[in-house]
Amino acid sequence: MAGRLPIQSLRRSSVAVTPAAVELRRQIHQRPEIGLELPETKRAVLAALEGLPLEIEQHRKTSGIVATLRGGRPGPTLLLRADMDALPLDETNELPFRSQIPGAMHACGHDAHTAMLVGAARVLCAERESLAGSVRFMFQPGEEGHFGARHMIEEGALGDPLPDAAFAIHVEPRLPVGWVATRGGALMASTDDFDIVVTGRGGHASMPHDAEDPVPVACELVLALQSWLTRHIHAFEPAVLTVSQINAGSATNVIPEQAVLRGTLRSVSPQSRERAREGLRQLAHGIPAAHGLTSKLDLREGYPVTLNDPGFVEFLGETLRPVLGDERWIEMPHPVMGAEDFSFVLERVPGAMVFLGARSPSGSGDACHSNRMQIDESAMELGISLHVAVARAYLAGDE
Repeated sequence: MAGRLPIQSLRRSSVAVTPAAVELRRQIHQRPEIGLELPETKRAVLAALEGLPLEIEQHRKTSGIVATLRGGRPGPTLLLRADMDALPLDETNELPFRSQIPGAMHACGHDAHTAMLVGAARVLCAERESLAGSVRFMFQPGEEGHFGARHMIEEGALGDPLPDAAFAIHVEPRLPVGWVATRGGALMASTDDFDIVVTGRGGHASMPHDAEDPVPVACELVLALQSWLTRHIHAFEPAVLTVSQINAGSATNVIPEQAVLRGTLRSVSPQSRERAREGLRQLAHGIPAAHGLTSKLDLREGYPVTLNDPGFVEFLGETLRPVLGDERWIEMPHPVMGAEDFSFVLERVPGAMVFLGARSPSGSGDACHSNRMQIDESAMELGISLHVAVARAYLAGDE
């Protein structure tokens, strides 16, 4: 990627396909779909890939698509991934292409991810003879809590043998357009959700001595979980445990029989994750037992830590700095505590995800998962360029 001509050629190619990518993004944005079954989005992607020299695999258990481009010479295989699903919320943006589906919105940029990867596929298909190796374009449903990547992997999305490397882009609406941020090691946290049901014995609120009140026990449990975490988890491998719901009672003069706590656990290493789970189990059972109450813990395993391969991140820096400019390549000082199911790919294949700046022209900078989240579509041209640059460099062969 060194030198002026390759960079100029890269940007010209990306500029040429960007209008169609923006049009595809808006089409998908208007018809958002949630979960693993995305029939309209799948049809839109297949139509956009039609006529390209790709081997198309349509998955049966989900709306996942894998399209493989085989280069003109033998070499390694690079996987490029985009997620396609939306979130269950109502869009409040006044846009000509705002969501037409009540209760569904592309509030995490997956519409842009999909359209950018289609644009990159078009560019790379035109350059197939110069590529030494193959590109697998993975279009994935169900990233938003539905384990789409894992389902696709179980159905063979990674292929046999496995790809040699994997790369993904996630838009970041709080980062200015033209900037890219990432880091080696933990990029995003793991996630586990939990419910704790504390059961006592109900009674009249004026006679707590005749009941076994689960409410103060639940309150004690919330505080104990926070204290335990700060004293047992290494400060440089942090975990976050948040109790986000407490439900109990039906009237002011009634002591309820049960109190239910719900929350989430996030961590940035497999070690801190397991240690925090252990503490959650101990306290969820031990504190109610100390008060003579019973409890039940439902701990649901979510996504693993998103671990970027340090060597691949170094390769990305060498490849993308000439495209971005040195000052716009940001090495993040710490992970993000959100979670991402590209982590399932990175458990099996060395690679990395980067955050692409896409702050909206309005400058509001609303984060992903906000019903006001917007992106600056001019960032999509750079996103396409990044995919293409990584593929060109990784599949350059000896030339």
